[in-house]
Amino acid sequence: MRNGMRVIRNVAAVLGTAAFVLPQAATAQVKLDAAAFGGLEARAIGPAVMSGRISAIDAWPESPVTIWVGTASGGVWKSRDGGVTFQSVFDDHTQAIGAVTIDPSEKNTVWVGTGETWTRNSVSVGTGLYRTTDGGDNWEFMGLGDSERIAKIHVNPDDGDVVYVCATGHLWSSNEERGVYKTTDGGENWERLLYVDENTGCADRRHVAVPARSRLLQLGRPRKRTAQEQRRG
Repeated sequence: MRNGMRVIRNVAAVLGTAAFVLPQAATAQVKLDAAAFGGLEARAIGPAVMSGRISAIDAWPESPVTIWVGTASGGVWKSRDGGVTFQSVFDDHTQAIGAVTIDPSEKNTVWVGTGETWTRNSVSVGTGLYRTTDGGDNWEFMGLGDSERIAKIHVNPDDGDVVYVCATGHLWSSNEERGVYKTTDGGENWERLLYVDENTGCADRRHVAVPARSRLLQLGRPRKRTAQEQRRG
């Protein structure tokens, strides 16, 4: 009986030593570095995210497979194959987009107004107006940086230097840089055509061509939001 107990203790000691040594040996053989996780990719597992809202879209009439899309908080995307694939082209700038407009006379010139104008409680702010002249490879800031939200952009089809901008303005506070703006020198200078007060911004606009002249129809409405209420006209 005594010999049997001694054998059991010896076997237990051997097994305990093996249990301690084997994990250490296995760990020593595995080299953990960036390559060990190189095959892992992040993927969306739900639920739906708020950046999925599409706030603006435009296409080149003579080549409708070229599509530009502005998202509420995901930047600007461009498709060259009719929407089969999209490339992000606005990563270095604010991702809240309110308006995207292609210059009718030059397909590589695109104007982007930042700041989503659907003024909900989760909306992001913009930083003004931007323009690319090379199809999205490079962007230039064109002004109206305190507008916070730009709802619409219209480029004159006969003169790309003439541009109208509908600025909604700040959501949570009053500010001066809102209303309808116009440039005749490609964004070097801006003239405010329509302004009511610091609480009234431009929410939409339509441009209607008539014989021998153009007519711009503007819609401005008061819009101001606080934590307790939202006022609009």
